[in-house]
Amino acid sequence: MTTDSPNTSKTTIEKDDDEIDLMALLFVLLRGWKIVLFFALLGLAIGVLYSRYVNPTFKSDALIQIEDNASGISALGTDISELVGSEASKAQTESKLIRSRMILEPVVTLLNLRIKLTDPNIGAIDRIKNNRIDTQMNTPEGVYLDSEKGRVQVSQFEVPRAYFNRAFTLTQSETGFVLTDGFDDFEGQLGKVHRFSGSEGQITITVNELPDESYPITISQQSLKATTDKINSALSVVEQGDKTGIIELSMTGENQQQVTRVLNEIVLSYTGQNQSRGTEETTKTLAFMDTQIPLLREKLEASEASFNEFRQENGTIDVGQEAQLLLTENSQIDAQLNELNLKKADLTTYYTDEHPLVVQIDEQLQVLDNRKQEIDATIAELPEIQREFLKLSQDTEINREIYLTLLKNYEQLKIVKAGQIGFARIIDLPISTYNAIAPKKLQIMVLALLLGAMLGTMLVLIKSLLRNVVKDPERLETKTGVPVIATIPRSPLLSRIGKNKQASTRLLAHVDHNSLSYEAIKSLRTSLMFSLPKTVATAPIDGQVSQHGKVILVTGESPGVGKSFISANLAEVFSQLNKKVLVLDADMRLGELHKMFNLTQDNGLADYLNEGSSRLAKLDSTAPTTNYLAIDSFIHQTGMDDIDFMPRGRHPHNPASLLMSERFVLLMTALKAQYDYIIIDTPPVLAASDAIILSQYADKVLMVARYDKSIEGQVYYAIKQMNKANIQVDGLILNDVQQGLMSKYSYHYSYAYGNTKD
Repeated sequence: MTTDSPNTSKTTIEKDDDEIDLMALLFVLLRGWKIVLFFALLGLAIGVLYSRYVNPTFKSDALIQIEDNASGISALGTDISELVGSEASKAQTESKLIRSRMILEPVVTLLNLRIKLTDPNIGAIDRIKNNRIDTQMNTPEGVYLDSEKGRVQVSQFEVPRAYFNRAFTLTQSETGFVLTDGFDDFEGQLGKVHRFSGSEGQITITVNELPDESYPITISQQSLKATTDKINSALSVVEQGDKTGIIELSMTGENQQQVTRVLNEIVLSYTGQNQSRGTEETTKTLAFMDTQIPLLREKLEASEASFNEFRQENGTIDVGQEAQLLLTENSQIDAQLNELNLKKADLTTYYTDEHPLVVQIDEQLQVLDNRKQEIDATIAELPEIQREFLKLSQDTEINREIYLTLLKNYEQLKIVKAGQIGFARIIDLPISTYNAIAPKKLQIMVLALLLGAMLGTMLVLIKSLLRNVVKDPERLETKTGVPVIATIPRSPLLSRIGKNKQASTRLLAHVDHNSLSYEAIKSLRTSLMFSLPKTVATAPIDGQVSQHGKVILVTGESPGVGKSFISANLAEVFSQLNKKVLVLDADMRLGELHKMFNLTQDNGLADYLNEGSSRLAKLDSTAPTTNYLAIDSFIHQTGMDDIDFMPRGRHPHNPASLLMSERFVLLMTALKAQYDYIIIDTPPVLAASDAIILSQYADKVLMVARYDKSIEGQVYYAIKQMNKANIQVDGLILNDVQQGLMSKYSYHYSYAYGNTKD
């Protein structure tokens, strides 16, 4: 109906919109269970595909004990231990050493780990279909890979630095094989070593076996650093416990045999290096003694020969007590000098002359030399024969002592070397368990399911935030300032019938007359009856006083909200009061109200407005009967008492212009005089201006909003548009309210009161 100013009334907000309504969130999620379920199943499907796409991962482990000291030399006595020395090692330091290229490079060379073979013919679909794919195996004899068409085996592949990590293609030919890098092709024979001259240098390759002809295989040689880095990425070296000296080595990979073999070689390489390091000092000392023993033996033999010759020429001479003491002391000094010289020679193999130990030995040698000079000066005073006797006997004794000492130590070191071990001891060598540690398919699928459900939940919540649909009548009243005069629950029976596309649309009175929906329509009728203006008498027609019919306009903010459903059922409940009712389908574009009455759309409102002027006499006081007869030809019987229907007619090109024409004014004047209630079903407000044009003829303007579909903002904007045209919306109808656990506001219709079947 028309007003002088827009309706600006607002109700007081009873709840704080900023508060989080946990129950509302729960109901939002329950209403969006299909989206959550879809994404959960989608995540599960992705998890299943991923678990089949990735190759299984296997693990091998080994244990090594790191001892603090080597016990081989110390067990032979303190003298030889001091001579060779000892070394202590920590497990943490050794853990770093195991990862070094010094340990890994021999393994890389032995197992040809720098050679990489791949099958480019395997795609993502094949990986998913087969659940796993074959990977290369590295052995000392070469590298091989099983493919769909046969085995690939390459025992040698070396390229210049410029070709590192570059992919070559191997293909079997009639004469052998063809190696290509995309630019150059090299042909060779199977089982033979070939050297090709490429643009960047010489390529050496030995191919032993290839799949069937025209089945390409990709081969490349990685750099040493890239290979060792890849090994280290799969290798774990940690000490078990705190300062236990037990190192656990573990390695993962896609091939159990490959992982076990590589880890086994790493353990052997480390222990071999450790063994070599442990015997390095002993080996160097023995090598030094090997050069000194022949020289000392020759020197001893020469001194003995000279002494014997002197005794033969001069006979035996009795040296006095003083000379004997001097000789004894001098011999001791010489023995000490020789021992110090021997230690100095051993130390100088590891240290420089400025080392504190070497300097200390030099100082001791200087003291002994000074004492020896004093003794020599004293002996010089003895008779010449005695002096010569002392000299020769002294040289012989000294040379014999040095020679025997060195020979004794030499034999001891040989025994030590034979039984010497490193400080690293293998506890457990790696073994193949063939139990995949990854992927954990069940965990992946459960996690993917949960992530999918979480994503679906987020989308439902985001959708709820971005698309604020109509759910709460109180909130809708607060938002729009228009009262909600009726909430129409969904009819389950009518919904089931509506799913059948071939079934005709039915009224509630014929299908579900005991439902809450039907009772809500009756309540709407009661509300309208008490709010409509009283009946006013109009000018007499055919000598009788006619009543002014009441016009109820039903519209909505957008299509699909149920305007036609409300209009048809509202007309049916008004007819129960023995009132003559006309249902007018004013949606001349897409109106489908005729389906509610099982009629056609032909010969309706659009036809009357377009063509009725030729058959309808001008409406005036002199020809009222002709007017009614002309209108009656466009009004159809519905088969129900007191209900007539005017369909939309054929689609016109200018529906809004027709509604603003003089013919429509004459039509409404005639219809009001003929019917008690006229219910007009109009197009949506936001889709066309027809509802605003028709509202000027209405006594009540009702707007229908659909529960959980209509957008609050659109409803508010539609009412605002009508207010701008000085049209007041008298009431909102919340249609298709869903009842049940997932509907927070189902309490509006929690009870049914009516006839029930016994």
